[in-house]
Amino acid sequence: MSRVYNFSAGPAMLPEKVLKTAAEEMLDYKGTGQSVMEMSHRSKEYQAIIDEAEALLREVMSIPDNYKVLFLQGGASSQFAMIPLNLMNKSGKADFVITGQWAKKAYEEASRYGDCKAVASSKDKTFSYIPEIDKNECRPDADYFHICLNNTIYGTKWAELPDTGDVPLVADMSSCILSEPVDVSRFALIYAGAQKNMGPAGLTVVIVREDMIGNARETTPTMFNYKIHADNGSMYNTPPTYSIYILKLVLEWVKEMGGLTAMKALNEKKAAVIYDFLDSSKLFKATVNGKDRSLMNIPFITGNEELDAKFVSEAKKAGFINIKGHRSVGGMRASVYNAMPIEGCEKLVEFMKKFEQENG
Repeated sequence: MSRVYNFSAGPAMLPEKVLKTAAEEMLDYKGTGQSVMEMSHRSKEYQAIIDEAEALLREVMSIPDNYKVLFLQGGASSQFAMIPLNLMNKSGKADFVITGQWAKKAYEEASRYGDCKAVASSKDKTFSYIPEIDKNECRPDADYFHICLNNTIYGTKWAELPDTGDVPLVADMSSCILSEPVDVSRFALIYAGAQKNMGPAGLTVVIVREDMIGNARETTPTMFNYKIHADNGSMYNTPPTYSIYILKLVLEWVKEMGGLTAMKALNEKKAAVIYDFLDSSKLFKATVNGKDRSLMNIPFITGNEELDAKFVSEAKKAGFINIKGHRSVGGMRASVYNAMPIEGCEKLVEFMKKFEQENG
């Protein structure tokens, strides 16, 4: 069996060591005679798994003690409603920066619950940059200020966090969490779908400052109330048990790799392999330039739709899969999350050079 290089934006590839450990423990987890997949979430064996996953996440991300870690379901998209229901409870206002599809969806969903304002947008250039923010557009009485830290579809990332003053900063980190160190204390709430850098689909991680909990609207559904999940240790109902177990294995791997500082250095090296080629290529072109380039998602084009399609087809045959760009923008996109080895980036560039020679 030979494994392909999977450049999917999510669900994405997982570290090989994690998959091998999961395979070894599939039928019998540490002498319990059962799979984690079958294990009661109320058992002491599973409690140890979820406790270790949280402890590792706190250690790896240096999460302060006054933050709760919640393991939830519903994907990052469910947070588009949960956040305003729990946080938009004083002025009833929230400010957003629209840097792509997911930021736009978060803005549209929150607008159902209060006065939401798009203070900046990069829609004018197909979300190919992070817009400057005019502080005069920002409202000092907003209940929170929302950004999408890394934009999976368009390949942009915030190089510097916006200064929101006393307004709580909320960030969707689905496609960049665990890829580099972040100062958690700069945020009131961080949320991320796991299926890109943390584990399989089905788990959503929320890291929320304690003072942001406990003020949900009276009409908030029980399952959408952060306090319910915080008070019950993410065990109010059956959590996504197996996904949390895989997250634990991923965090062990990240720690063995040297933590987030080491991951950042490796991710910068991997991205440079591809960006350096794109910047010198006569056929391929990156769609994002300058400081706003993502380390995780690298979109590129030839400028010819038929040639793009030919590249995607031939790349798949050569073992580079899921490299087609998002349907809303076309072209190609190489998602190079933590689990993508540098060899995958180097071999992709070798293939791109060969394709350019034959089709340039």
